[in-house]
Amino acid sequence: MPPSEPSLPRRVARMLRTSLFAQVACALVLGIVVGKLWPGFGADLQPLGDGFIRLIKTIISPLVFCVVVVGIAKAGDLKAFGRIGLKALIWFEVASTLALLIGLLAANVVQPGSGMNVDPSSLNASAVDAKTDGGHLPSTTEFVLNAIPTSFIGAFAENSLLQVLLLACLVGAALLHLGHTKVPQVLPAIEQAQEIIFAIVGFVMRLAPIAVFGAMAVLIGNYGLGVIETYAKLIILCYAAAAFFIALLAVALKVVTGLSLWKFLRYIREEMLLALGTASTESVLPRVMQKLRKAGARDDAVGLVLPTGYSFNLDGASLYLSIGTLFIAQAVGVDLSFGQQVTVILVLMLTSKGMAGIPGSAFLALSATASSLGAIPAGAVALLLGVDRIMDSMRVVTNLLGNCVAVFAVSRWEGALDRERAKRVLDGEIVVAEEDEEPAKAELKKPEAPKPEAPKSEGPVAVPVRTAKETASEAG
Repeated sequence: MPPSEPSLPRRVARMLRTSLFAQVACALVLGIVVGKLWPGFGADLQPLGDGFIRLIKTIISPLVFCVVVVGIAKAGDLKAFGRIGLKALIWFEVASTLALLIGLLAANVVQPGSGMNVDPSSLNASAVDAKTDGGHLPSTTEFVLNAIPTSFIGAFAENSLLQVLLLACLVGAALLHLGHTKVPQVLPAIEQAQEIIFAIVGFVMRLAPIAVFGAMAVLIGNYGLGVIETYAKLIILCYAAAAFFIALLAVALKVVTGLSLWKFLRYIREEMLLALGTASTESVLPRVMQKLRKAGARDDAVGLVLPTGYSFNLDGASLYLSIGTLFIAQAVGVDLSFGQQVTVILVLMLTSKGMAGIPGSAFLALSATASSLGAIPAGAVALLLGVDRIMDSMRVVTNLLGNCVAVFAVSRWEGALDRERAKRVLDGEIVVAEEDEEPAKAELKKPEAPKPEAPKSEGPVAVPVRTAKETASEAG
């Protein structure tokens, strides 16, 4: 008899037990329900999401260091590594500038803030200071100096990705200079440390549903769903502009590499849902690095382009900042000229590069832009306080996809992409290994050989009956 199909409850239970995507999706829905029904209790669940983000941050710096050092040492070509970095910076600048232009164009056409007629004096400007903790965006000189570590250990202690990247490049270059004969044990030790870190990532990711539950409960508990009605026009515009930009990313990825962004989205659906739930791209950096490596991108390209993109390539933030600036101006009745809008682009091209890791960086960038224009009251930035958290999902998705596309594109230009393997992984022909296994151990999906069919009988078959005496005589 053919095996019976498991019942629906058993299939659901098995999916919840084995699929991280299903677990995170359920946690997201439960978080929304709890935040809506018990907003006070939901607002108190902040430590769940914060604790998970802290656990992830503890392993980001050592992971980036190991991946970059191993990538440089195995590639054996420091010049190629430099070319990868230069091409990545060019891609980042073009992509973020395009995002700024799309945001300005969308805000000019739709005008989400027109008709609000807000009096800037009625806004609480001190709330912006509370949001930003009184901080400021670094100048260009400060940004460059901050990328240089003051000590080897300090770069890891402060969790500064740019400083860790610089140290990793120096260590990788030193390994190439000395050769494997003089320091034969160093590279294997770093490779083993990398495997240990990936194993830790696997352990921490099991807590992802709890983190998403807490983060969503806090969001709904603090802000409720009413803010969506108030800022509906702005929210819809930002998400529509982000969707258009992602469509352009899909076209660019197809033209440059021949890969499908939709298939890549399916490939990282668990990480994408986790980033949405926690409103943080840092929470998925280790897993995305691992998946990009398994999808055919070389270690040195992944290790350099993706972490650098977290500081230099914030496409979603660029979209939001350009739309937000014009929204504020329209809301307070200020009509920005073409020259002033060009100034917005130039200022945001600089300020958007220093935003990563700074509390309330979007408001700092908006305040800097408003001050440079001289036409928008600085206190008007407070208009976006109520909707900023709702925009996190748009920024997270756009930033993450923009950086992943950059990895594939730069890898392709530098010959550091196994395109055949990438296509087979995204098509599902190669089943990637679990977190603690090497990419080379991935198994191919082989089509099952058709089972031979039993001959059809035309009716009952007569079976000869043998007597005990006949059987005994044959045996003798």
